[in-house]
Amino acid sequence: MKKYLGNFALLCTVSLLAMPVQAQEVKELHVMHSGGEYGDALHKCVEEQLLKEAGIKVVAETPGGFAKMQAQATSGVITNATTDGSTGDLYRLIAADLLEPIDWAKLNPQPMFDEAKHEYGFGAQYYSTIMAWRSDVPAPRNFVDFFDTEKFAGRRVLPDYPEFVLAFAAMGDGMTPEEVSKGLDLDRAFKTLERVKDDTIWWQSGAQPAQLLKDQEAQYAIAWSGRVADQEGVSYSFNQGMLDISWWMVAKGISDEQRDMLYRWIQAQSVPENQKCLVEVIPYPGASPDLEKMVPEDLAKTFPTYSENKKVQWLINGKWWHDNAAEVERRWNEFKLLQ
Repeated sequence: MKKYLGNFALLCTVSLLAMPVQAQEVKELHVMHSGGEYGDALHKCVEEQLLKEAGIKVVAETPGGFAKMQAQATSGVITNATTDGSTGDLYRLIAADLLEPIDWAKLNPQPMFDEAKHEYGFGAQYYSTIMAWRSDVPAPRNFVDFFDTEKFAGRRVLPDYPEFVLAFAAMGDGMTPEEVSKGLDLDRAFKTLERVKDDTIWWQSGAQPAQLLKDQEAQYAIAWSGRVADQEGVSYSFNQGMLDISWWMVAKGISDEQRDMLYRWIQAQSVPENQKCLVEVIPYPGASPDLEKMVPEDLAKTFPTYSENKKVQWLINGKWWHDNAAEVERRWNEFKLLQ
């Protein structure tokens, strides 16, 4: 009987050790993000392996953003450990004291571009706003050319969002990329828009610029790079483009357990192989300097972070936009009201 019990105990021990992590206690990490294809890509490229290796199941709420971060802070129950957001969102959340700083030594990501390591944000994806045009019209060299409707005749398709058009309009009046990266002269920006408003179509959906160019409804456009890259009949340039970053931000007040899981999830997103997997689904690259060497060159050349593209762009100044938000909104509303 003793021998039988001993063998039985040994068998049970071996069986427990052989159990996959899914059969053990699974912990849930709750996050917020934009969802859709991006959420699917995160699940495939990061979260399936995280569950298998660490027993961490990621539960996503979509979308995220300022209002939801503020609501959970007010309730005192921090359910979602993070949200994604733009540079503008980052500075708004910092100002509202809704974020905790990132412990970069503890997070210990793989090599990243320096600007993607913010005190309060992990740079998850890069995207650019750039000029595009029909391939059968003269190509502008810069935004002075782009807004010259006499030498470069035709209709312009412009973003119906001040943060995506005003800096380029200011450059159309002669401001340099270095100047607009520090802050805008709004008078110069609106001077340009007043000059071209009769030749302008305003877009609100990212798919519109490329389609309007293809349909010959317009000849020139300001668009998000991922929407015009490799579109038949459409040319584009990253020169003087505005580079921006989508951030992961850590909710103030999360528990140590939440933070540990969140850091593991974020750290996995810094792995170049995982970023390669993500970019095969979503055409917006992560912050790894090694990524462009891991994909075909023709694909790498469409990345905002491709070395030749990155060096001719400028990085949006989130602090300026936050500090001047009220004045920008007032001037923008006045301008649009008279259209």
